[in-house]
Amino acid sequence: MDHLSSMDAAFLHFETPETPMHVGSLEVLELPKGYQGDFYEDAKAYLKERLHLVPAFQRKLALMPFDLANPVWVDDDDLDIDHHIRHVILPRPGSFERLEQLVGRLHSSLMDRSRPLWEIYIIEGLASGQVALYNKMHHAGIDGQAGVALAKVLFSDSPNPPPVKPPRTKPRRDHAQLGVAELAGAALRNATRQTANIVKALPKTAKSMLDMLAPVADEDGRRRLGRLQRAPVTPLNVSISNQRAFAARSVPLAEIKQISKATGTSVNDVVMAICAGALKRYLADYDCKPKEPLIAAVPVSLREPGNTDANNQVSTMLVSLRTDVDDRVERLMAIHESAQQGKKQMGNIRSLPTDFPSFGAPWMLSGLAALAGRSKLAERLPPVINVLISNVPGPQFPLYFAGAKLLTYYPVSIPAHGSALNMTVQSYNGSLEFGLTACRRALPDIADLVDDVVQEHRKLLAQVMAKAPPAAEAAAAPAAAKAPAKAPAKAPVKTSAKAPVKAPAKTAARKAVRKPPAKTAAKAPAAARAR
Repeated sequence: MDHLSSMDAAFLHFETPETPMHVGSLEVLELPKGYQGDFYEDAKAYLKERLHLVPAFQRKLALMPFDLANPVWVDDDDLDIDHHIRHVILPRPGSFERLEQLVGRLHSSLMDRSRPLWEIYIIEGLASGQVALYNKMHHAGIDGQAGVALAKVLFSDSPNPPPVKPPRTKPRRDHAQLGVAELAGAALRNATRQTANIVKALPKTAKSMLDMLAPVADEDGRRRLGRLQRAPVTPLNVSISNQRAFAARSVPLAEIKQISKATGTSVNDVVMAICAGALKRYLADYDCKPKEPLIAAVPVSLREPGNTDANNQVSTMLVSLRTDVDDRVERLMAIHESAQQGKKQMGNIRSLPTDFPSFGAPWMLSGLAALAGRSKLAERLPPVINVLISNVPGPQFPLYFAGAKLLTYYPVSIPAHGSALNMTVQSYNGSLEFGLTACRRALPDIADLVDDVVQEHRKLLAQVMAKAPPAAEAAAAPAAAKAPAKAPAKAPVKTSAKAPVKAPAKTAARKAVRKPPAKTAAKAPAAARAR
Protein backbone atom coordinates (compact mmCIF):
# COMPACT_ATOMS: atom_id res chain seq x y z
CA MET A 1 0.00 0.00 0.00
CA ASP A 2 1.08 3.57 -0.68
CA HIS A 3 0.09 6.35 1.74
CA LEU A 4 -1.37 9.57 0.39
CA SER A 5 0.42 12.66 1.60
CA SER A 6 -1.60 15.31 3.39
CA MET A 7 -1.51 17.45 0.25
CA ASP A 8 -2.76 14.61 -1.95
CA ALA A 9 -5.49 13.64 0.51
CA ALA A 10 -6.68 17.24 0.83
CA PHE A 11 -8.00 17.04 -2.74
CA LEU A 12 -10.15 14.12 -1.62
CA HIS A 13 -11.36 15.69 1.61
CA PHE A 14 -12.23 19.06 0.05
CA GLU A 15 -14.17 17.45 -2.79
CA THR A 16 -17.94 18.00 -2.75
CA PRO A 17 -20.61 17.59 -5.47
CA GLU A 18 -20.11 21.31 -6.26
CA THR A 19 -16.31 21.08 -6.37
CA PRO A 20 -15.09 17.97 -8.22
CA MET A 21 -11.31 17.73 -7.77
CA HIS A 22 -10.14 16.22 -11.03
CA VAL A 23 -7.99 17.71 -13.77
CA GLY A 24 -7.85 16.73 -17.42
CA SER A 25 -7.14 17.73 -20.98
CA LEU A 26 -8.80 17.92 -24.37
CA GLU A 27 -6.95 16.88 -27.52
CA VAL A 28 -8.16 17.15 -31.11
CA LEU A 29 -6.71 14.30 -33.17
CA GLU A 30 -6.12 14.00 -36.91
CA LEU A 31 -6.64 10.44 -38.10
CA PRO A 32 -4.12 8.86 -40.51
CA LYS A 33 -4.84 9.51 -44.17
CA GLY A 34 -7.25 6.92 -45.54
CA TYR A 35 -8.08 5.52 -42.09
CA GLN A 36 -11.08 3.15 -42.24
CA GLY A 37 -10.92 1.37 -38.88
CA ASP A 38 -12.86 1.66 -35.61
CA PHE A 39 -10.88 4.28 -33.71
CA TYR A 40 -12.57 3.59 -30.38
CA GLU A 41 -11.53 -0.07 -30.47
CA ASP A 42 -8.05 0.83 -31.70
CA ALA A 43 -7.66 3.39 -28.91
CA LYS A 44 -8.80 0.88 -26.30
CA ALA A 45 -6.28 -1.69 -27.53
CA TYR A 46 -3.53 0.98 -27.58
CA LEU A 47 -4.27 2.00 -24.00
CA LYS A 48 -4.59 -1.56 -22.76
CA GLU A 49 -1.00 -2.21 -23.83
CA ARG A 50 0.26 0.79 -21.83
CA LEU A 51 -1.79 0.81 -18.64
CA HIS A 52 0.87 -1.09 -16.69
CA LEU A 53 3.38 1.69 -17.47
CA VAL A 54 1.35 4.18 -15.40
CA PRO A 55 0.80 3.10 -11.78
CA ALA A 56 -1.93 5.76 -11.36
CA PHE A 57 -4.07 3.87 -13.89
CA GLN A 58 -4.02 0.68 -11.83
CA ARG A 59 -4.45 1.83 -8.26
CA LYS A 60 -7.53 2.68 -6.21
CA LEU A 61 -8.31 3.96 -2.73
CA ALA A 62 -8.59 1.84 0.39
CA LEU A 63 -10.30 3.79 3.18
CA MET A 64 -9.20 3.68 6.80
CA PRO A 65 -11.69 2.38 9.40
CA PHE A 66 -14.19 5.10 10.30
CA ASP A 67 -12.16 7.54 8.12
CA LEU A 68 -9.83 8.12 11.06
CA ALA A 69 -6.83 8.77 8.79
CA ASN A 70 -6.00 9.41 5.17
CA PRO A 71 -6.68 6.50 2.80
CA VAL A 72 -3.96 4.55 0.99
CA TRP A 73 -3.43 3.58 -2.64
CA VAL A 74 -3.63 -0.15 -3.40
CA ASP A 75 -3.40 -2.07 -6.68
CA ASP A 76 -6.68 -2.85 -8.45
CA ASP A 77 -6.37 -6.44 -9.63
CA ASP A 78 -9.72 -6.36 -11.41
CA LEU A 79 -9.55 -3.26 -13.63
CA ASP A 80 -12.64 -2.83 -15.84
CA ILE A 81 -11.23 -1.09 -18.89
CA ASP A 82 -14.69 -0.62 -20.46
CA HIS A 83 -15.69 1.52 -17.48
CA HIS A 84 -12.68 3.79 -17.81
CA ILE A 85 -12.48 4.16 -21.62
CA ARG A 86 -15.75 5.43 -23.06
CA HIS A 87 -17.18 6.30 -26.46
CA VAL A 88 -19.21 9.47 -27.13
CA ILE A 89 -20.76 10.84 -30.33
CA LEU A 90 -20.82 14.64 -30.50
CA PRO A 91 -24.31 16.04 -31.29
CA ARG A 92 -24.84 17.85 -34.58
CA PRO A 93 -23.54 20.06 -36.06
CA GLY A 94 -20.31 18.72 -34.56
CA SER A 95 -18.84 22.19 -34.05
CA PHE A 96 -15.94 23.10 -31.78
CA GLU A 97 -18.39 25.02 -29.59
CA ARG A 98 -20.41 21.82 -29.09
CA LEU A 99 -17.20 20.02 -28.20
CA GLU A 100 -16.41 22.65 -25.54
CA GLN A 101 -19.91 22.29 -24.10
CA LEU A 102 -19.58 18.50 -23.97
CA VAL A 103 -16.26 18.73 -22.15
CA GLY A 104 -17.84 21.11 -19.64
CA ARG A 105 -20.58 18.56 -18.90
CA LEU A 106 -18.18 15.61 -18.66
CA HIS A 107 -15.94 17.60 -16.33
CA SER A 108 -18.87 18.31 -13.98
CA SER A 109 -19.40 14.78 -12.67
CA LEU A 110 -17.63 13.08 -9.77
CA MET A 111 -15.72 9.85 -10.32
CA ASP A 112 -16.41 6.51 -8.65
CA ARG A 113 -14.03 6.25 -5.68
CA SER A 114 -14.33 2.46 -5.56
CA ARG A 115 -12.37 2.32 -8.84
CA PRO A 116 -9.11 3.84 -10.11
CA LEU A 117 -9.75 7.57 -10.39
CA TRP A 118 -9.44 8.21 -14.13
CA GLU A 119 -11.64 8.27 -17.23
CA ILE A 120 -10.90 8.67 -20.95
CA TYR A 121 -13.49 9.60 -23.58
CA ILE A 122 -13.09 9.02 -27.32
CA ILE A 123 -15.32 11.63 -28.98
CA GLU A 124 -16.43 11.25 -32.59
CA GLY A 125 -18.93 13.18 -34.67
CA LEU A 126 -16.89 16.35 -35.33
CA ALA A 127 -17.93 18.02 -38.56
CA SER A 128 -14.29 18.05 -39.66
CA GLY A 129 -14.01 14.26 -39.51
CA GLN A 130 -11.43 14.56 -36.76
CA VAL A 131 -11.63 12.82 -33.38
CA ALA A 132 -11.33 14.32 -29.90
CA LEU A 133 -9.88 12.81 -26.76
CA TYR A 134 -10.94 14.04 -23.32
CA ASN A 135 -9.41 12.56 -20.18
CA LYS A 136 -9.67 13.32 -16.50
CA MET A 137 -7.80 12.10 -13.42
CA HIS A 138 -8.29 12.95 -9.78
CA HIS A 139 -5.95 15.65 -8.48
CA ALA A 140 -5.23 13.48 -5.42
CA GLY A 141 -2.94 11.42 -7.62
CA ILE A 142 -1.41 13.92 -10.00
CA ASP A 143 -0.34 17.54 -10.45
CA GLY A 144 0.59 19.50 -13.58
CA GLN A 145 4.20 18.32 -13.87
CA ALA A 146 3.22 14.71 -13.12
CA GLY A 147 0.60 15.07 -15.87
CA VAL A 148 3.31 15.98 -18.37
CA ALA A 149 5.29 12.91 -17.31
CA LEU A 150 2.15 10.77 -17.67
CA ALA A 151 1.56 12.15 -21.17
CA LYS A 152 4.97 10.85 -22.23
CA VAL A 153 3.66 7.35 -21.55
CA LEU A 154 0.10 7.87 -22.78
CA PHE A 155 1.21 9.46 -26.04
CA SER A 156 4.10 8.63 -28.37
CA ASP A 157 6.38 10.68 -30.60
CA SER A 158 5.70 8.44 -33.59
CA PRO A 159 2.51 7.30 -35.36
CA ASN A 160 3.97 3.77 -35.27
CA PRO A 161 5.59 3.36 -31.83
CA PRO A 162 7.55 0.19 -31.01
CA PRO A 163 5.67 -2.58 -29.19
CA VAL A 164 5.39 -2.23 -25.44
CA LYS A 165 6.85 -4.98 -23.27
CA PRO A 166 3.93 -6.79 -21.58
CA PRO A 167 3.64 -6.59 -17.78
CA ARG A 168 4.78 -9.34 -15.46
CA THR A 169 2.02 -11.44 -13.96
CA LYS A 170 1.39 -10.53 -10.31
CA PRO A 171 -0.33 -12.64 -7.68
CA ARG A 172 -3.88 -11.41 -7.14
CA ARG A 173 -4.95 -10.02 -3.79
CA ASP A 174 -8.29 -8.55 -2.76
CA HIS A 175 -7.08 -5.21 -1.35
CA ALA A 176 -10.67 -4.14 -0.71
CA GLN A 177 -10.73 -6.65 2.14
CA LEU A 178 -7.63 -5.45 3.97
CA GLY A 179 -8.07 -6.09 7.68
CA VAL A 180 -8.87 -3.35 10.20
CA ALA A 181 -5.72 -4.14 12.17
CA GLU A 182 -3.55 -4.01 9.03
CA LEU A 183 -4.95 -0.62 7.97
CA ALA A 184 -4.81 0.83 11.50
CA GLY A 185 -1.23 -0.31 11.95
CA ALA A 186 -0.21 1.26 8.65
CA ALA A 187 -1.90 4.55 9.66
CA LEU A 188 -0.11 4.57 13.02
CA ARG A 189 3.30 3.95 11.46
CA ASN A 190 2.70 6.68 8.88
CA ALA A 191 1.56 9.18 11.55
CA THR A 192 4.70 8.46 13.59
CA ARG A 193 6.89 9.12 10.55
CA GLN A 194 5.03 12.35 9.73
CA THR A 195 5.32 13.62 13.31
CA ALA A 196 9.07 12.95 13.37
CA ASN A 197 9.54 14.89 10.13
CA ILE A 198 7.56 17.88 11.44
CA VAL A 199 9.56 18.02 14.68
CA LYS A 200 12.77 17.90 12.66
CA ALA A 201 11.61 20.79 10.47
CA LEU A 202 10.39 23.03 13.34
CA PRO A 203 13.35 25.47 13.35
CA LYS A 204 13.10 26.16 9.64
CA THR A 205 9.31 26.34 9.83
CA ALA A 206 9.38 28.94 12.62
CA LYS A 207 11.89 31.11 10.76
CA SER A 208 9.85 30.94 7.54
CA MET A 209 6.61 31.85 9.30
CA LEU A 210 8.17 34.85 11.03
CA ASP A 211 9.58 36.11 7.76
CA MET A 212 6.25 35.70 5.98
CA LEU A 213 4.39 37.59 8.73
CA ALA A 214 6.97 40.36 9.10
CA PRO A 215 5.56 43.86 8.43
CA VAL A 216 6.20 45.13 4.91
CA ALA A 217 5.60 48.46 3.21
CA ASP A 218 2.90 48.69 0.55
CA GLU A 219 3.01 50.92 -2.54
CA ASP A 220 1.79 53.93 -0.54
CA GLY A 221 4.55 53.53 2.05
CA ARG A 222 2.18 52.20 4.71
CA ARG A 223 3.34 49.18 6.69
CA ARG A 224 1.08 46.17 6.95
CA LEU A 225 1.35 42.80 8.66
CA GLY A 226 2.34 39.90 6.43
CA ARG A 227 2.67 39.71 2.68
CA LEU A 228 -0.91 38.95 1.67
CA GLN A 229 -2.41 41.45 -0.74
CA ARG A 230 -6.03 42.55 -0.69
CA ALA A 231 -8.17 41.19 -3.54
CA PRO A 232 -11.21 43.19 -4.72
CA VAL A 233 -14.73 41.78 -4.79
CA THR A 234 -15.73 40.72 -8.32
CA PRO A 235 -18.38 38.48 -9.93
CA LEU A 236 -15.76 35.72 -9.90
CA ASN A 237 -15.69 35.55 -6.10
CA VAL A 238 -18.83 33.53 -5.45
CA SER A 239 -19.83 30.07 -4.26
CA ILE A 240 -19.98 27.78 -7.27
CA SER A 241 -22.41 25.14 -8.52
CA ASN A 242 -21.57 21.65 -9.79
CA GLN A 243 -21.90 22.64 -13.47
CA ARG A 244 -18.85 23.54 -15.55
CA ALA A 245 -18.28 25.68 -18.61
CA PHE A 246 -15.18 25.22 -20.75
CA ALA A 247 -13.61 27.21 -23.58
CA ALA A 248 -10.26 26.91 -25.33
CA ARG A 249 -8.08 28.78 -27.83
CA SER A 250 -4.51 28.66 -29.15
CA VAL A 251 -1.96 31.41 -29.76
CA PRO A 252 1.49 31.00 -31.35
CA LEU A 253 4.18 30.38 -28.74
CA ALA A 254 6.71 32.21 -30.94
CA GLU A 255 4.72 35.43 -30.51
CA ILE A 256 4.61 34.98 -26.73
CA LYS A 257 8.39 34.58 -26.73
CA GLN A 258 8.74 37.71 -28.87
CA ILE A 259 6.90 39.70 -26.20
CA SER A 260 8.96 38.07 -23.46
CA LYS A 261 12.30 38.81 -25.17
CA ALA A 262 11.42 42.37 -26.13
CA THR A 263 10.34 43.28 -22.58
CA GLY A 264 12.83 41.25 -20.56
CA THR A 265 10.06 39.31 -18.84
CA SER A 266 9.28 35.59 -18.61
CA VAL A 267 6.77 33.63 -20.65
CA ASN A 268 4.77 33.16 -17.46
CA ASP A 269 4.68 36.95 -16.94
CA VAL A 270 3.32 37.40 -20.46
CA VAL A 271 0.65 34.74 -19.87
CA MET A 272 -0.51 36.50 -16.71
CA ALA A 273 -0.52 39.88 -18.50
CA ILE A 274 -2.72 38.47 -21.27
CA CYS A 275 -5.10 36.92 -18.72
CA ALA A 276 -5.12 40.18 -16.73
CA GLY A 277 -6.04 42.24 -19.78
CA ALA A 278 -8.78 39.80 -20.80
CA LEU A 279 -10.29 39.82 -17.29
CA LYS A 280 -10.14 43.62 -17.15
CA ARG A 281 -12.09 43.85 -20.42
CA TYR A 282 -14.54 41.11 -19.47
CA LEU A 283 -15.37 42.57 -16.05
CA ALA A 284 -15.69 46.08 -17.50
CA ASP A 285 -18.54 44.77 -19.68
CA TYR A 286 -20.34 44.04 -16.40
CA ASP A 287 -19.53 47.54 -15.14
CA CYS A 288 -17.11 45.98 -12.65
CA LYS A 289 -14.02 48.19 -12.51
CA PRO A 290 -12.35 47.65 -9.13
CA LYS A 291 -9.74 50.17 -8.06
CA GLU A 292 -7.60 47.48 -6.48
CA PRO A 293 -5.76 45.10 -8.84
CA LEU A 294 -7.00 41.54 -9.25
CA ILE A 295 -4.97 38.89 -7.45
CA ALA A 296 -4.09 35.54 -9.04
CA ALA A 297 -3.11 32.32 -7.28
CA VAL A 298 -0.31 30.75 -9.32
CA PRO A 299 0.78 27.14 -8.66
CA VAL A 300 4.54 26.65 -8.35
CA SER A 301 6.15 23.23 -8.70
CA LEU A 302 8.29 21.99 -5.81
CA ARG A 303 9.62 19.01 -7.77
CA GLU A 304 13.28 18.22 -7.98
CA PRO A 305 14.61 17.93 -11.57
CA GLY A 306 13.79 14.53 -13.02
CA ASN A 307 11.12 13.68 -10.43
CA THR A 308 8.08 12.13 -12.17
CA ASP A 309 6.21 10.70 -9.16
CA ALA A 310 2.44 10.64 -9.70
CA ASN A 311 1.55 12.83 -6.73
CA ASN A 312 1.29 16.50 -5.78
CA GLN A 313 4.47 18.48 -5.21
CA VAL A 314 3.21 22.01 -5.62
CA SER A 315 2.77 25.22 -3.71
CA THR A 316 1.06 28.51 -4.55
CA MET A 317 2.20 32.10 -4.79
CA LEU A 318 0.02 35.20 -5.09
CA VAL A 319 0.66 37.60 -7.95
CA SER A 320 -0.93 41.00 -8.48
CA LEU A 321 -2.38 41.22 -12.01
CA ARG A 322 -2.13 45.02 -11.87
CA THR A 323 -5.47 45.56 -13.57
CA ASP A 324 -5.34 49.07 -12.11
CA VAL A 325 -2.74 49.89 -14.80
CA ASP A 326 -4.26 50.79 -18.19
CA ASP A 327 -1.19 50.62 -20.43
CA ARG A 328 -0.58 47.00 -21.44
CA VAL A 329 3.21 47.10 -21.47
CA GLU A 330 3.36 48.94 -18.15
CA ARG A 331 0.96 46.36 -16.73
CA LEU A 332 3.21 43.54 -17.95
CA MET A 333 6.24 45.10 -16.26
CA ALA A 334 4.28 45.61 -13.02
CA ILE A 335 3.17 41.95 -13.10
CA HIS A 336 6.78 40.93 -13.64
CA GLU A 337 7.80 42.86 -10.53
CA SER A 338 5.00 41.31 -8.47
CA ALA A 339 5.95 37.81 -9.68
CA GLN A 340 9.58 38.41 -8.75
CA GLN A 341 8.53 39.36 -5.22
CA GLY A 342 6.41 36.21 -5.03
CA LYS A 343 9.30 34.03 -6.15
CA LYS A 344 11.50 35.44 -3.39
CA GLN A 345 8.96 34.20 -0.87
CA MET A 346 8.93 30.69 -2.37
CA GLY A 347 12.16 29.96 -0.50
CA ASN A 348 10.19 30.28 2.74
CA ILE A 349 7.33 28.16 1.48
CA ARG A 350 9.63 25.42 0.19
CA SER A 351 10.93 24.89 3.70
CA LEU A 352 7.44 24.42 5.19
CA PRO A 353 6.32 20.80 5.77
CA THR A 354 3.55 19.53 3.49
CA ASP A 355 2.77 16.19 5.13
CA PHE A 356 1.03 16.13 8.52
CA PRO A 357 -0.45 13.45 10.80
CA SER A 358 -3.94 12.84 9.50
CA PHE A 359 -5.85 11.42 12.48
CA GLY A 360 -9.45 12.62 12.06
CA ALA A 361 -8.61 14.69 8.96
CA PRO A 362 -10.97 12.94 6.48
CA TRP A 363 -14.23 13.56 8.33
CA MET A 364 -13.18 16.91 9.78
CA LEU A 365 -11.99 18.46 6.48
CA SER A 366 -14.88 16.95 4.51
CA GLY A 367 -17.33 18.45 6.98
CA LEU A 368 -15.69 21.87 6.79
CA ALA A 369 -15.74 21.76 2.97
CA ALA A 370 -19.45 20.91 2.90
CA LEU A 371 -20.24 23.61 5.46
CA ALA A 372 -18.30 26.26 3.55
CA GLY A 373 -20.22 25.51 0.36
CA ARG A 374 -23.68 25.40 1.92
CA SER A 375 -23.17 28.55 3.96
CA LYS A 376 -21.80 30.44 0.92
CA LEU A 377 -18.84 31.44 3.03
CA ALA A 378 -16.94 32.57 -0.06
CA GLU A 379 -19.45 35.40 -0.53
CA ARG A 380 -19.36 36.49 3.12
CA LEU A 381 -15.61 36.76 3.62
CA PRO A 382 -13.29 39.20 1.83
CA PRO A 383 -11.57 37.40 -1.07
CA VAL A 384 -7.89 36.53 -0.90
CA ILE A 385 -7.65 35.80 -4.64
CA ASN A 386 -9.81 36.44 -7.69
CA VAL A 387 -8.66 33.81 -10.19
CA LEU A 388 -6.44 30.75 -10.54
CA ILE A 389 -3.82 30.95 -13.32
CA SER A 390 -1.45 28.10 -14.13
CA ASN A 391 1.16 27.69 -16.88
CA VAL A 392 2.46 24.17 -17.55
CA PRO A 393 5.35 23.71 -20.03
CA GLY A 394 4.72 20.86 -22.45
CA PRO A 395 6.46 19.08 -25.33
CA GLN A 396 7.47 21.11 -28.38
CA PHE A 397 7.16 18.27 -30.88
CA PRO A 398 4.15 16.41 -32.34
CA LEU A 399 2.59 13.64 -30.26
CA TYR A 400 0.48 10.71 -31.43
CA PHE A 401 -2.24 8.62 -29.86
CA ALA A 402 -3.12 5.24 -31.38
CA GLY A 403 -1.63 6.43 -34.68
CA ALA A 404 -3.57 9.73 -34.73
CA LYS A 405 -1.72 13.05 -34.50
CA LEU A 406 -2.45 15.45 -31.63
CA LEU A 407 -3.29 18.86 -33.04
CA THR A 408 -4.11 20.48 -29.69
CA TYR A 409 -3.45 19.87 -26.01
CA TYR A 410 -5.93 21.99 -24.02
CA PRO A 411 -5.84 21.72 -20.19
CA VAL A 412 -9.08 21.38 -18.21
CA SER A 413 -8.81 22.26 -14.53
CA ILE A 414 -10.58 23.11 -11.25
CA PRO A 415 -12.53 26.24 -10.21
CA ALA A 416 -13.35 26.59 -6.52
CA HIS A 417 -15.62 28.38 -4.08
CA GLY A 418 -14.52 31.99 -4.07
CA SER A 419 -12.69 31.63 -7.39
CA ALA A 420 -15.15 30.56 -10.06
CA LEU A 421 -12.59 30.67 -12.89
CA ASN A 422 -9.45 28.67 -13.58
CA MET A 423 -7.23 29.78 -16.49
CA THR A 424 -4.70 27.05 -17.24
CA VAL A 425 -2.19 27.22 -20.10
CA GLN A 426 -0.17 24.40 -21.64
CA SER A 427 2.49 24.83 -24.31
CA TYR A 428 2.52 22.21 -27.06
CA ASN A 429 4.28 21.94 -30.42
CA GLY A 430 4.72 25.65 -31.08
CA SER A 431 1.45 26.84 -29.56
CA LEU A 432 0.24 28.11 -26.22
CA GLU A 433 -3.04 26.35 -25.44
CA PHE A 434 -5.45 28.27 -23.18
CA GLY A 435 -8.05 26.18 -21.36
CA LEU A 436 -10.61 28.14 -19.30
CA THR A 437 -12.71 26.14 -16.83
CA ALA A 438 -15.42 27.90 -14.83
CA CYS A 439 -18.65 27.54 -12.92
CA ARG A 440 -21.30 27.79 -15.64
CA ARG A 441 -23.63 29.79 -13.41
CA ALA A 442 -20.96 32.39 -12.62
CA LEU A 443 -19.57 32.67 -16.18
CA PRO A 444 -22.30 31.63 -18.63
CA ASP A 445 -20.51 33.53 -21.43
CA ILE A 446 -17.05 32.05 -21.02
CA ALA A 447 -16.67 32.05 -24.83
CA ASP A 448 -16.54 35.84 -24.67
CA LEU A 449 -13.74 35.71 -22.12
CA VAL A 450 -11.62 33.28 -24.13
CA ASP A 451 -12.05 35.53 -27.18
CA ASP A 452 -10.89 38.43 -25.00
CA VAL A 453 -7.75 36.38 -24.28
CA VAL A 454 -6.97 36.14 -27.99
CA GLN A 455 -7.67 39.83 -28.59
CA GLU A 456 -5.57 40.84 -25.60
CA HIS A 457 -2.65 38.79 -26.90
CA ARG A 458 -2.86 40.52 -30.27
CA LYS A 459 -3.04 43.99 -28.75
CA LEU A 460 -0.14 43.36 -26.37
CA LEU A 461 1.98 41.96 -29.22
CA ALA A 462 1.18 44.94 -31.44
CA GLN A 463 2.05 47.44 -28.70
CA VAL A 464 5.31 45.70 -27.79
CA MET A 465 6.41 45.41 -31.42
CA ALA A 466 5.51 49.06 -32.04
CA LYS A 467 7.84 50.09 -29.22
CA ALA A 468 10.56 47.58 -30.10
CA PRO A 469 13.79 48.84 -31.72
CA PRO A 470 14.26 48.16 -35.45
CA ALA A 471 16.54 45.17 -34.78
CA ALA A 472 13.84 43.51 -32.67
CA GLU A 473 11.21 44.17 -35.33
CA ALA A 474 13.43 42.58 -37.98
CA ALA A 475 13.96 39.54 -35.79
CA ALA A 476 10.22 39.28 -35.17
CA ALA A 477 9.27 39.27 -38.84
CA PRO A 478 10.48 35.73 -39.66
CA ALA A 479 8.81 34.33 -36.56
CA ALA A 480 5.51 35.96 -37.48
CA ALA A 481 5.78 34.60 -41.00
CA LYS A 482 6.26 31.07 -39.61
CA ALA A 483 3.38 31.29 -37.13
CA PRO A 484 1.78 27.90 -36.47
CA ALA A 485 -1.25 26.97 -38.50
CA LYS A 486 -3.30 27.13 -35.30
CA ALA A 487 -4.01 30.84 -35.69
CA PRO A 488 -5.05 32.62 -32.50
CA ALA A 489 -8.68 33.25 -33.41
CA LYS A 490 -9.34 29.94 -35.13
CA ALA A 491 -10.20 26.46 -34.02
CA PRO A 492 -7.32 24.26 -32.93
CA VAL A 493 -6.28 22.53 -36.14
CA LYS A 494 -3.42 22.47 -38.59
CA THR A 495 -5.32 22.40 -41.85
CA SER A 496 -8.27 24.63 -42.69
CA ALA A 497 -9.86 21.98 -44.90
CA LYS A 498 -10.55 19.74 -41.92
CA ALA A 499 -10.98 22.39 -39.27
CA PRO A 500 -13.87 21.98 -36.84
CA VAL A 501 -16.20 24.95 -36.77
CA LYS A 502 -14.84 27.45 -34.26
CA ALA A 503 -16.82 28.91 -31.42
CA PRO A 504 -18.63 32.07 -32.54
CA ALA A 505 -16.44 35.15 -32.38
CA LYS A 506 -17.52 38.03 -30.18
CA THR A 507 -19.64 40.50 -32.11
CA ALA A 508 -21.00 43.94 -31.39
CA ALA A 509 -24.47 42.43 -31.14
CA ARG A 510 -23.41 39.99 -28.45
CA LYS A 511 -21.69 42.73 -26.51
CA ALA A 512 -24.78 44.90 -26.73
CA VAL A 513 -27.05 42.37 -25.03
CA ARG A 514 -24.74 42.01 -22.05
CA LYS A 515 -26.23 44.44 -19.59
CA PRO A 516 -24.44 45.78 -16.54
CA PRO A 517 -25.88 44.76 -13.16
CA ALA A 518 -28.66 46.85 -11.72
CA LYS A 519 -26.96 47.41 -8.34
CA THR A 520 -23.45 46.14 -7.73
CA ALA A 521 -20.76 44.32 -9.62
CA ALA A 522 -21.23 41.29 -7.41
CA LYS A 523 -24.68 40.75 -8.97
CA ALA A 524 -23.33 40.64 -12.50
CA PRO A 525 -23.69 36.88 -12.99
CA ALA A 526 -27.39 37.06 -12.14
CA ALA A 527 -27.84 39.76 -14.74
CA ALA A 528 -26.11 37.60 -17.29
CA ARG A 529 -28.42 34.69 -16.50
CA ALA A 530 -31.49 36.84 -16.81
CA ARG A 531 -30.71 38.18 -20.26
